[in-house]
Amino acid sequence: MHRSKRFREIDQYVDVSKLHTLDEAIEILKKCPPVKFDQSVDIALKTGIDVQKSEQQIRGTVSLPNGTGKRIIIVVFAKGDKINEALQAGADFAGNEELFEKIKSGWLDFDAVIASPDMMRDLGKFAKILGPRGLMPTPKAGTVTADVAKAVAEVKAGKIEFKSDKHGVINAIAGKLSFQAAKLKENIIAVLSAIVKQKPASAKGVFLHSCALSSTMGPGIKIDLQTISEIHGAKE
Repeated sequence: MHRSKRFREIDQYVDVSKLHTLDEAIEILKKCPPVKFDQSVDIALKTGIDVQKSEQQIRGTVSLPNGTGKRIIIVVFAKGDKINEALQAGADFAGNEELFEKIKSGWLDFDAVIASPDMMRDLGKFAKILGPRGLMPTPKAGTVTADVAKAVAEVKAGKIEFKSDKHGVINAIAGKLSFQAAKLKENIIAVLSAIVKQKPASAKGVFLHSCALSSTMGPGIKIDLQTISEIHGAKE
């Protein structure tokens, strides 16, 4: 398979089979040949949960200390005064029937959905559209709430949701490659710590199996979880 000049250059100094400390991984990603946009930095974490057991599925939220670096487009489904509350808090769109009609027409140009509880019956009709894209609001994620203004402010400030997939893998954004290394590290540790706290009581053996850090157009760098003292005591 033909690899671009950029990836051949990366291959010369990146050993993707080696385990790295978090600091090393961030440094490597920052040294990779640049592209024309500010890349996202993502975490991929393989857990030891039993994916056949529903009670072991992991889902939670974490507020990134330094934000995501990404402009988040937020839609709020609400009625009455809560529409203005959401807009004043920074929501990009807020309403009900007119937004439902837009989604029916194929509109999905947004990153997060928040809803007041009284909207969930109507919004449930769109679960097959929003669910697969990770956009369906849930009480556990704090995106179904009477305080829509607070929820909007939290998402704008860097609150993200994470959940395990059918393979027990969790993928989450950690920020932008342009962030200072210390701020990226702080975000990554916040994500890992939040996931560790979600360890199911019935999960046996090693909980965190492997972790990789990557940028949008960069390689996946394997992290030595043993070197991250902040989560070390909770991995087994």
